[in-house]
This record gives sequence, C-alpha cells and structure tokens, in this order.
Amino acid sequence: MILLDYFYGVKIQVTDLQKLKQKALQWASSFDVFCYLDSNNFADPYSKFDTLLAAGTKHEIAANIGSAFDELEQFRAMHPSWVTGFFTYDLKNEIETLSSSNTDKLHFPDLYFFVPEHLILVKGDDVEIISANPQQVLKEIESQAEYTANNPNNINLRSRFRKDEYIETVNRVKDHINRGDIYVTNFCQEFYAEGAVIDPLSIFQRLNTISPNPFTSFFKLKDKYILSASPERFLAKRDDKLISQPIKGTSKRYADPMEDERSKQTLRAHSKELQENVMIVDLVRNDLTKSAKSGTVNTEELFGIYSFNQVHQMISTVVCEVHDDITEVQAIKNTFPMGSMTGAPKISAMQLMEQYERTKRGVYSGAIGYFGPDGDFDFNVVIRTLLYNHSEKYLSFQAGSAITYHADPEKEYEECLLKAQAILEVLGQRGSFPRI
Repeated sequence: MILLDYFYGVKIQVTDLQKLKQKALQWASSFDVFCYLDSNNFADPYSKFDTLLAAGTKHEIAANIGSAFDELEQFRAMHPSWVTGFFTYDLKNEIETLSSSNTDKLHFPDLYFFVPEHLILVKGDDVEIISANPQQVLKEIESQAEYTANNPNNINLRSRFRKDEYIETVNRVKDHINRGDIYVTNFCQEFYAEGAVIDPLSIFQRLNTISPNPFTSFFKLKDKYILSASPERFLAKRDDKLISQPIKGTSKRYADPMEDERSKQTLRAHSKELQENVMIVDLVRNDLTKSAKSGTVNTEELFGIYSFNQVHQMISTVVCEVHDDITEVQAIKNTFPMGSMTGAPKISAMQLMEQYERTKRGVYSGAIGYFGPDGDFDFNVVIRTLLYNHSEKYLSFQAGSAITYHADPEKEYEECLLKAQAILEVLGQRGSFPRI
C-alpha cells in the first residue's frame, strides 16, 4: 500500500533571504521535529536546492539495530514523497557482524525519518512552501518576533582522552598497521559536558556564521538536537547516478594570503594526506560496485582542494550508474558507513575503533539528509557536529583523524582540535581546553 501525501504549494520571491530563513527556523523550533539543510550557497553541480526546511510529522519511523534498513525500505515504499531523517554510525552492526558497547549518553534512535507536514525549499531568491495551507505557514513565519540570541554559560567541557593517552592509543593503532591488520583508520575522540544548558537555535546560528559549510544541518527530534557544520557529502543520487565525495586531508587556514596559499599547496603535495585520500577512494569505489552497473564506477575528481573558513580539505568525487534493481535504501546500505569515517579494510578498521575509542559514535559519523519524490536523495557525513540531549543536559561532539603508517600522533591530536575549532569557539572554550 502507498500512502499519498497531498500537499499544496506556493512560490514567492524574497529580498531578504537570510531574514526569512532566520524567521523560518524560529517558527520550526516550535515543532517537536524539524530538519534544516543548508548549502550556504556553495557552488555544487549536484545540488538541487540551496535550503530545505521540513517541520512537523505526518508519518515517522524510529528504528533500532536489527531490521532498521528493512523497516525504512517499507516506510519509503509507503511514502514516496519528501522524507528527511538520519542514519547513525552504529547501523554498521546491522550490516556486518559487529557490536558497540562504548558509552552512550545521548540516546538517539539508530535510525529516524519522517514525512513532514510542511516543507520549505529555497533556490536562489525563490522560496517554495509546500503544505496543506502554505499561506498560513508564510503568515506564521513572517509574524515571528525579533529573535534574541542566548550565549552558553559555564559549559564545563571535558575530553575522554588526555593528550598523552591519545598519543599512546594512536601508537597502538599504528602497531596494528605495522602488523598488516589495517592500512588506514579513522580514530575519534569525544569532548563532552554534563549539566549543560544551551539554546540550540542560538548555538546553531552562531556555528553556521563562524563555519558555513555546504552540508550544514540542524535537526530536532523532541529533546534531542543535531547541530552540524559538515563540509562532506556521503552519498547522493541524481537520476541513475550515484555520487560520493569522501574527504581525507586537512590543513589550516591563515589570515595572511601567502601563508594560506602555502598551507593549501602543502596539503596538495603532502604524501601522507594523498595516501589516505587514495586509500579511501579505493574503498568507496569498491562499495559503489555493490550498486553499480558493470564498468561504470569512475573517479570523477581526485585530490581536489576546497577551502572552508577554518580548514582546507582534500575532496575526491567517485560516481557510478546505479543498477536498475537497486533501491534508494539499498544503495545507502551498500556503502554504509562511509569510508572516510571507517578505514581499510573496512570491517577490521571498524572492529579496532570499537576497541580503542571510548564513546559510542551514534549520530556522529552517520548521515543526515532527504529522499525526494523523484527518487533522488542526498546525505551528508555527520562531522563538525554538536549533539545535545536537552532532558539529560548532555552535550557532546567528536573529532577524528586518519591514522596511517606515517601518522604523527601529536599532529593527529592537533588536527582533531583544528577540526573542532568552530565548535570550541561557539561554546566559549578558547584558551581553556581540553580538560579530562
């Protein structure tokens, strides 16, 4: 049975798009569930819109490890319209014979998707509102009062690893590499605060101002929040084409243009960064073959250098033509979790990271995005992301780096802090962090 979701839409043009998005987010915050996706106007040949805001639930699915992908397959078959939601990293335990026993104080479901009551799409200056009563939605958005941002106070941010513990652990991981157990892995550490009281909307808006990235997302699921400044696409489908864009390779931005250019060129020529990128590209190519028509997997761009506010990143693009009998959900399952957050060989790397990491990854290293009514979809990689459980007053973010044979543990530690720079700034943690 297919449940048809009837919507009516209006299109408008706006002169102050930022103001409209601000008011729309304020309006959406009154719902128990909403999803906000924003490209921040980054040029991308595969983007179909600049901003998506889905609010309210007509239908929803929350599933845990066991049959989550099958349940989503059935849900998607019943609701072939707009659907937004997230996958957590720990769904790996459903795909492979793996387990997770590390600490989890956030308590997100392993998978959550919903058909929205109201959908807002922004492309250029055009805004489309799709709803049973779009004029009423527009009226409610425009009537939002001036928003006053609230800054966080007394966030006692801590780390799961002391620096010396992190370095010791990286060296132990490198021992596995020397023995040939793995070639590369992504080792992550958690930074957290207990008893934290924040205004998620204020924090998100400040994060998006400091670190505007092309796969930004803001997700509310009742008392749980995802505030993401992700620069990375996990997987998209456009007609019969699948696109994956793994990031591996990071260097610092500098205010001085010449120094900044040197940093970019150093990244472009750095043997360790090139090595880790190409290993993950090979992994992604292998994952895509599970969904691809024979002979169609292709590396469209290798070692592309892209600049964001805090960092330069090395990004490659791998594509294929999807096989006719592969569904949207199957295509995602066949490549999940994303290679840039696992390692190679993939299963061995995931097993080892469960052993050495001290926190369950959950939403971090997962994916947020949408399925469209035309059969296309787009999902990010949940990195550079703050997670918050309002009921538990527990705040968390993680940062990781690729560990290879040539990895310098101290530099990998500094790379984690570099990737966390925007979140640390938003939380007012400059100069006083990390603590354990």
